[in-house]
Amino acid sequence: MAKTNAQNQAAYKARHLKEESGTSERLDMLIDSSAKLTLKRLAEHYRVSQRALLQTLIEDEQSTLLETMTGDQQSAFYDAV
Repeated sequence: MAKTNAQNQAAYKARHLKEESGTSERLDMLIDSSAKLTLKRLAEHYRVSQRALLQTLIEDEQSTLLETMTGDQQSAFYDAV
């Protein structure tokens, strides 16, 4: 019996969530088209994937923020989510 489109999509998502580290999560969202174009340009400029660029930007921003916080503020930051 042939799989439905929904079953094929579910199988695809399950396969692609199994990265080498096993810690990947899916992020589905809409962003402004100019931001998407900027992401694409930056990724091509740095010769990295859009995913790698986003991860780096997010991690760098978090590090910058944490450097400005006290220990109690950092604890609150991590406890918030």
